[in-house]
Amino acid sequence: MTHALYRPRAPLDRLVDFFWVSNAHVAQAPRERVLPTGAQALVVHLGESPMRIYPDERTSEPAELSGAILCGARQSPLLIGTSHGSTVGVHFKPGGARPFFDVPADATAEQTVSLEALWGTSARSLRERLMEAPTPVDRVRLLEALLLERVRRSFDLGPALRASLRAFEEPTLTSVAEVNRRTGLSPKRLLALFRDEVGLSPKSFWRVRRFRAALRDLEQGALRGAALAYEHGYCDQAHFLREFRAIAGSSPREWLSARVAGTDHVSVYG
Repeated sequence: MTHALYRPRAPLDRLVDFFWVSNAHVAQAPRERVLPTGAQALVVHLGESPMRIYPDERTSEPAELSGAILCGARQSPLLIGTSHGSTVGVHFKPGGARPFFDVPADATAEQTVSLEALWGTSARSLRERLMEAPTPVDRVRLLEALLLERVRRSFDLGPALRASLRAFEEPTLTSVAEVNRRTGLSPKRLLALFRDEVGLSPKSFWRVRRFRAALRDLEQGALRGAALAYEHGYCDQAHFLREFRAIAGSSPREWLSARVAGTDHVSVYG
């Protein structure tokens, strides 16, 4: 698999984390977990065979999806089949997808939704145009142009959301209540804001983002075991291991041995 990332240009860089382009993907493992990030992603499948999405790891019969899909914000892995054609996609920043869609972000949380259900026939036209684009860069530029046409409001996230998102990225944060105090938002208002704009509750979002921060340190080999748990605010190593397995679907050791380089994917052999 060739997997290339492209950074967005202004003003999309305020809402989009990165674009990606992958060629036909046939892995050794029959399935892969896509680890959650707390953000949404748009995936356009360009191959003839459908994408296979499994509801859970106990189920052998997948849902088959063709065309373009929106992957809602998640706090659990997305389980996919690994034999499919080329894809091109958009990974939004937390809250960054909301300006492009007319539904609250929590309406698609933990789900994969056909883009045609959200954008109508223009979703089908997008896929056809992407298939005709001669190079990966051309595909990315086409996606950029479409997003610029589709944005429904300002490219800037609201100040309350920006302040809240910054607070949840701070390693010294100790509770959601601390975010309420810093932003002046009541618990009810913060919850409503995150459900509408991000798709997860504040507590669930913080849980995923703390996991992602720990994952970066684990991948770089900077910290291990109890030191890693302590650095990222877990009660102890046992708490960290429980959270890691709940979000990643595996232990840290299993993740290190099964991760797919350059992606958020983890091979699943069982």
